[in-house]
Amino acid sequence: MDLKNAAVLVTGGSCGIGFETARVLRERGARVAICARHQDMLESAAKQLDALPVVADVSHEDDVQRLIATVVKEYGDYNVLINNAGFGVFTPLIEQSAEEFFRVWQTNVLGAMLVARESARHFIGRKYGNIVNISSTAGQRGFANGSAYCASKFALHGLTECWRAELRQHNIRVMQVNPSEVQTSFGSQESQPVKPHNDSKLIAQDIAQVIVSMLEIEDRGFVTETTLWATNPH
Repeated sequence: MDLKNAAVLVTGGSCGIGFETARVLRERGARVAICARHQDMLESAAKQLDALPVVADVSHEDDVQRLIATVVKEYGDYNVLINNAGFGVFTPLIEQSAEEFFRVWQTNVLGAMLVARESARHFIGRKYGNIVNISSTAGQRGFANGSAYCASKFALHGLTECWRAELRQHNIRVMQVNPSEVQTSFGSQESQPVKPHNDSKLIAQDIAQVIVSMLEIEDRGFVTETTLWATNPH
């Protein structure tokens, strides 16, 4: 697609991969709305990006319905969802609480579904749209202490495949990006401390570049899924 014709919603757009993706999209001429839970951080990011801020928690159905209604009101030709909001907690199985497990699932799985559902209703009406789900290599292979996060990302992979099968007939491209470890503030407010910067590992801009490149492919085709690994991690 020509990104000058793109009207985009980026969930989790106030930092990390979401912020960088919104920034690159704005550079390419797209109109961009970003959402996040924390108003101050969101409004600061929106000011930097010249983007539309909408405070919303994707795990709350009422918030999501208001979010998409706001985006559609602002951009009647809304046509791209970057389904990026998510977080992780990393706990041994024998210490995993039901509450913590469900909290991850609510954002990473239920939240992704709710935003995609409301967006798809609009896209189907227009007979055009794009959905890019930001998953993880954790959705391809599990690891120790990853029960909550890996389960959520395996689930998102299944959702991507279901939506692609349903929505292709409506001229809606459903794509998925699987980053390996990316150096962002991810986990800084959860159970994992932020690690020191490592030049050999991925940064948010790398993922943003791939997302934008996938969108820029002519609408007659699309990359269904792509995975990014650091070339030489150590």
